[in-house]
Amino acid sequence: MNSSVRIAFLGGLGEIGRNCMVIEQDNQLLLIDFGLMFPDADMHGIDLVLPDFSYLRDNADRIVGCVATHGHEDHVGGLQFLLREVSFPIYGSAVTLGLARHRIEEAGLLGKTDFIVVKDGERRKIGPFDVEFIPVTHSVPHAHAIALHTPQGVILHSGDFKLDLTPVDGRRTDLARLGEIAKVEGIRLLMCDSTNAEEKGYAPSERSVGAALKALFVQQRGRRVITASFASHIHRIQQIIEAAVDDGRVVATLGLSMKKNVRMARDLGLLRIPDSAIVGIDEIDKYPPEKVCVISTGSQGEPMSALALLARGDSKFLKVGEHDTVILSSHAIPGNESNVNRVIDGLLRAGAQVIHSGIADVHATGHAQADELKTYLSIVQPEWFVPIHGEYRHLVAHARLGELMGVRADRVLLCEDGDVLEVTDAGVERAGRVPAGYLYVDGIVGDVGQGVLRDRRVLAEEGVVVVVVTVDVQRGEVLTGPEIITRGWVYAPEAEDLLDEACDRIAASLEESLAKGVRDVDQLEREVRRVTGKFVSERTKRRPMIVPVVMEA
Repeated sequence: MNSSVRIAFLGGLGEIGRNCMVIEQDNQLLLIDFGLMFPDADMHGIDLVLPDFSYLRDNADRIVGCVATHGHEDHVGGLQFLLREVSFPIYGSAVTLGLARHRIEEAGLLGKTDFIVVKDGERRKIGPFDVEFIPVTHSVPHAHAIALHTPQGVILHSGDFKLDLTPVDGRRTDLARLGEIAKVEGIRLLMCDSTNAEEKGYAPSERSVGAALKALFVQQRGRRVITASFASHIHRIQQIIEAAVDDGRVVATLGLSMKKNVRMARDLGLLRIPDSAIVGIDEIDKYPPEKVCVISTGSQGEPMSALALLARGDSKFLKVGEHDTVILSSHAIPGNESNVNRVIDGLLRAGAQVIHSGIADVHATGHAQADELKTYLSIVQPEWFVPIHGEYRHLVAHARLGELMGVRADRVLLCEDGDVLEVTDAGVERAGRVPAGYLYVDGIVGDVGQGVLRDRRVLAEEGVVVVVVTVDVQRGEVLTGPEIITRGWVYAPEAEDLLDEACDRIAASLEESLAKGVRDVDQLEREVRRVTGKFVSERTKRRPMIVPVVMEA
């Protein structure tokens, strides 16, 4: 009997982001990705959201490495936080490791890991794991699918991919190798990207964006052009540069991550740009505005990004105005729409013309759409199928595609974060759960929980009422107060009568409690909270946070 293989999903199933899973074989653990997620609007003050890595921390001595499928933040952005707790090597393409390294280096954690570069098609032993790195096309160069050759057969992780037949660098998804594995060994279990499972047809080629950009640059002659895209989207940056150079412009980068990634991509030979065409952002005033193209970060409207500063008029490098055209060559990640809209509004208020994917073909998705997913399934022909990477509706849509393409309905498993699967000789079955909640980052990892978020939500939506009173517990008297301090409930200077009435009600209740012999401060505070909450609810139908402060004389 062959030894079993277990798979624990720590993130990325039922959401966009936090992609992470753990493969267990022969009592050793291998991570596939460890990404982050951007916070929702109701996660007040939260910077980032990570997978709960308590399971990894508890089993740190069994982790033999992390395989990074590609360099996007939702797949490698959490590594800098995990490496503070555990240490392991990271495997991936040179580009993937270069993008991951930036954040790890900023965190001062280079000593906690080794970066091990793998090549397309390479098959490498990592502990007991036999791992093959299969090229796929995505919106970041040199992404990989991961084929795990295990005692239970081949377990295939698709990575993020699309079937772009004319990619900018000519590096296509290696369908031939996938077909060969399927034909010779068979695919025991497929775990496949579901992001665009609801979208019909095929994703447009990245090259189509290049043609649209060139046409736009021609239309914008006589104007300065500012573009924004993901700093990791090297192929998009290449096409922006080509369009700018063909139009006789020099190119400058705006934003630290854009500057770093352009330098890295040029060093790796992935980005081709004449030395004469690239200038520093502080040199653009030496050129006529119509001969300048700026490539900026901040396409997701991040509040402190270069583009957001530009939209608010706070950039120290340039100001936008009526002679500028801003091209947002990206699409808003779910949850970032309001930030992106705010930036667009700011740019328009400054007088700039704004072109985005809603009005021009300036973006192409990096994820396979329904017909591509069906093609993939027809080539791979998995025995078992688990949709991954997407909101729950995407997983459901992909599950239906799997059944349509011949996977038996009882072998299509819909999983969520925390689920554990076990692959045995008998098949694939559910094998319990591991912790997989949200880990919130607010300055420091793990210092914010659901209780704190709930308090922040109340403060943001209902406000706070602080009641301060001093009592002499020996004599059973109220000495000073009650005094009410409020923020976000009512505006104190305009509600004096209401606040006076509240103080009278609280004082009467306290005096009654003291007369009955109550001397415990905690009990008196509970009474203040009860009476204040009841009064506030009766008079205003609101539920602010009530903070009683009873001091002993």
